[in-house]
Amino acid sequence: MRAGRARAVAVATAAALALGATACGAEVENPGDTGPTAAADDHYPVTITNCGEELTFDRAPERVVTNDVGITEIMFALGLWDRMAGYAMFADDRASSMDVEWAEGYERTEWLSRDRISLELIMEADADLVFAGWNYGFSEDRGLTPDGLAAKGVDSYLLTESCRGGEGTARGVMPPLEALYTDLEQLGILFDVEDRARELIERFRAEVAAAEEAAPTGEDRPRVFLYDDGRDKPLTSGAYAGPHDIITRAGGDHVMADLEDSWVTVGWETVVDRDPEVIVINNYGGTTAEEKEAFLKSYPPLANVSAIVHDRIFVLDYVDLVESPRNPAAVTALGEYLREVAGRE
Repeated sequence: MRAGRARAVAVATAAALALGATACGAEVENPGDTGPTAAADDHYPVTITNCGEELTFDRAPERVVTNDVGITEIMFALGLWDRMAGYAMFADDRASSMDVEWAEGYERTEWLSRDRISLELIMEADADLVFAGWNYGFSEDRGLTPDGLAAKGVDSYLLTESCRGGEGTARGVMPPLEALYTDLEQLGILFDVEDRARELIERFRAEVAAAEEAAPTGEDRPRVFLYDDGRDKPLTSGAYAGPHDIITRAGGDHVMADLEDSWVTVGWETVVDRDPEVIVINNYGGTTAEEKEAFLKSYPPLANVSAIVHDRIFVLDYVDLVESPRNPAAVTALGEYLREVAGRE
């Protein structure tokens, strides 16, 4: 059994978010205010919490630079392209992102780089805030950190999925979908678009709840392994990366749920030991999903793994699996497939 590519995820997201007028920028009316200008003036200063740190802003940032597709689409879903100086994103990610509800953001915001953000790009863009994450642009090895930017007068907002929990460089402080809802809520406060943020969160929670209600339970839950890439050792998802919640809310038993990190490398012997009944492939990078599937099916140690024996491989795109507003639709799409596997449809 082989599922089709996850274009259905983008379509499902668009359908779920068929919204009316989008609240953008600071033009937001609140009960009791005398008008949009008064609402904006009364809103600031605001204090938000990001990765356990309180950040206070006297006004909404006006020249935000984002790194990566999921982070960029969080801004777009909130209707905040008018607050952005631009984004950095690989060409393949942008090419596969034009059929979502918030695709207008791609046309109205400058594509600054077809690679990751850099200090030079940030300074040339005259950014006043960078929205990125650890290993999603920020890295001590690359010399680009929030502290380094602060020294140059540029604020940062860290993707909550990438927050470090205090144990070395391990990432993750809360369940992945809660990380998405947290970022929507905090950014809604920061940019004075709280109504829009609440609407998104309510819709996303409702979509995930509907998938959970229909999902396999108990012993019917298929064991699922997320394969990102890697030949000698596979890169996969731990408990704090998006695939964990996508798999479990869809009705799967995530075989790497005991790994308290986000994206991690394991040994093939661990995969064989846990015998997944379904493998979800992360479709991104220089190796295509078809090439990844061919490798998995030809790799001798996996020959007797249930997912390979029964040809149960499902493909989701990178943006569906990292923290992004497409996560709930990915739960829906994978849930439909797992119900088929479990004989529920």
